[in-house]
Amino acid sequence: MTTMHALPERIDVERQGSVLIARLYGGPHALMGLKMAEELASLLDKVEADTSVKAVVLTGTHPERFIGHADVRWLQEGGKSIPLVGRASASVIARTAKTVRGVPPLAAVASFTPLDGGMQLDKLHETFLRMNRSGVLFIAALNGSALGLGSELALACDARLMAAGDFFIGQPEVLLGILPGGGGSQRLPRLVGNHKALMLILEGRPVSPEKALEIGYIDEIVAPEGLLERAVEMARYLGSRHRGSIEAIKRAVYLGGSSSLEEGLHVERTEFIKIAPTETAQSLMIEYLQRTDRDGNTPFYNPDIFAQTFDQGSLPLPGEGSRK
Repeated sequence: MTTMHALPERIDVERQGSVLIARLYGGPHALMGLKMAEELASLLDKVEADTSVKAVVLTGTHPERFIGHADVRWLQEGGKSIPLVGRASASVIARTAKTVRGVPPLAAVASFTPLDGGMQLDKLHETFLRMNRSGVLFIAALNGSALGLGSELALACDARLMAAGDFFIGQPEVLLGILPGGGGSQRLPRLVGNHKALMLILEGRPVSPEKALEIGYIDEIVAPEGLLERAVEMARYLGSRHRGSIEAIKRAVYLGGSSSLEEGLHVERTEFIKIAPTETAQSLMIEYLQRTDRDGNTPFYNPDIFAQTFDQGSLPLPGEGSRK
């Protein structure tokens, strides 16, 4: 079993209405290790069970770093516990670790074997995928630099805002003889394009906030003193949309958008068939049709109605505003 040293890691959560602010504390170097990964998974359990939560804003507590990078000792000891094998055997180990982790009694026993490292990595990947499949929005408020796993956590979020300043973001794993292990080799190409991501990951050199914005690595640059306020504002604005719709859209984009067109369209159909009969969707579409008949024009071509709809997150319903 991998022997882990204790890191002073934790996630402090503050609630502001429908938005949770999750502050990531990774000690003096702002590192993310196993404990923080476990706390993030537990946070997902809570927000998925609480329908009143619309969005989570993730930010760092270090004065100059979001998450500096992964705890390298975590990676080193996990790698050391795995036997040196070829690619085919490595694939078998990865698939076996995933299967075993899904059976708690077996996972408990396997935690004392070389499969432990593979199971930890699989759980981290699953946590990030849960973020992508969730009806809750995740906003990364990068208060400083983010390398390696810090970048990958931001990439797993739905939007990335970064503080202006002498900061950087990137995937430098190649400089330690490894590759990104938290999804960076998969999510970064989906944001900036395959070749651009390949060059960034091959060189391992991070980029400035300005360059990151230019290539689509992040969505906005914000003055440091206004970063958290802007992230919460975005969380409330996008989180005002119906949670079921957000979940369906995220699944269609994240899970279908990187598949073949045929498979992606299947994912979209699946999500549409699931969401269209719901009470919220039916009420809103019926109201849209009734407004069209009553006003003699379709509502989304009425600038006032459209503006109100954007502000509320859905078409206003008579006497009660939007239904979330």
